[in-house]
Amino acid sequence: MPPQLQGLILPLGLIAVFYFFAIRPQKKREKEIQEMRSNLKVGDEVVTIGGIYGKITVVKEDYLTLEVGSTKTRLEVTKWAIGTVINKTES
Repeated sequence: MPPQLQGLILPLGLIAVFYFFAIRPQKKREKEIQEMRSNLKVGDEVVTIGGIYGKITVVKEDYLTLEVGSTKTRLEVTKWAIGTVINKTES
């Protein structure tokens, strides 16, 4: 094997390992989060990335309204602020 190719094997191997263990899983996770946020609907119980628990009462294109607490306070938040869905309502 020529010496020029031997010098490229290690860097190419490191790039491949980095791709399969770092970049690929991150892109998969981002796709799952985007899908979850696009499937939000009225009645879903969610947690925002700030830690606020609430129930969705209104869903618009870019934002939604959450009902939080025992006094049923309503908060408008953008969809990207939703971190997880706790209880999903059935259609």
